[in-house]
Amino acid sequence: MARSDNKTVPTDQSVEHFLTTVQPARRAEDAHQLDKLFRATTGFEPLMWGPSIVGYGRYHYRYKSGREGDFLATGFSPRKSALVICIMPGYADFADLMARLGKHKLGKSCLYVNKLADIDTGVLGELIRAGLDDLDRVWPVKPF
Repeated sequence: MARSDNKTVPTDQSVEHFLTTVQPARRAEDAHQLDKLFRATTGFEPLMWGPSIVGYGRYHYRYKSGREGDFLATGFSPRKSALVICIMPGYADFADLMARLGKHKLGKSCLYVNKLADIDTGVLGELIRAGLDDLDRVWPVKPF
């Protein structure tokens, strides 16, 4: 029925080019490390969503209201204030993993991390995989 008018949509922008433009240099290093972690954990090649989100995998949703659309399954955005890590859409309780993760803030379906050195990236990999598995039970996750 109603197709989503999501503001965040896939673009043709190069992920590698985007990652090389991230500032400051330390944030760019963290972004490259996240890219490697997401590729290894998801098995998906990245795609830019909007001007600043690196996404891995996609899913198609359809709500009871009839609204439907496509969105990234997981990904990150290296913003100036923090690394924003998207674990979509957050149906399950991952409190046990979050307790082991390290210093972070939690939003509805995103983690906010100041720098990768603040967290255990092995636990982050577990969290990414758990989030994808949880999402896939509700909305099938596919590569781009």
